[in-house]
Amino acid sequence: MSKVAVVFWSGTGNTEAMADAVAQGARGAGASVDVLGPSDFNATKVTAYDGIAFGCPAMGAEVLEEDEFEPMFADVKGALSGKPIALFGSYGWGDGEWMRDWEEDCKAAGADLVVEPVMANEMPDDEALAACKALGAALA
Repeated sequence: MSKVAVVFWSGTGNTEAMADAVAQGARGAGASVDVLGPSDFNATKVTAYDGIAFGCPAMGAEVLEEDEFEPMFADVKGALSGKPIALFGSYGWGDGEWMRDWEEDCKAAGADLVVEPVMANEMPDDEALAACKALGAALA
């Protein structure tokens, strides 16, 4: 059985709904899943998981949330080389630049993105939730 971490930050509940769907998908594929906030995850925990899904909404000028999530991600990024990961998050404006930048950052760190990132405009619709479940299953 694989072990998957779903690590996310959500301000409005949109990315949290996506995280719940990711966890459902991974569990449905037989994985053991831990759902964690950014304060509960750091670089020393990366090796404990077979795959990690990171979720964060776009903030400000299309950047990761800067007080909790971005510092945690900066800490773990160096430990992601070769690690299967996936990205998801919601946005309310812009065109997804934050996700493209985040994806490139992960690739530069050597992470293995196992599936295309999933984005939802505001509250995830049924299609976005299904994509999140598939994302979780891909990590499992």
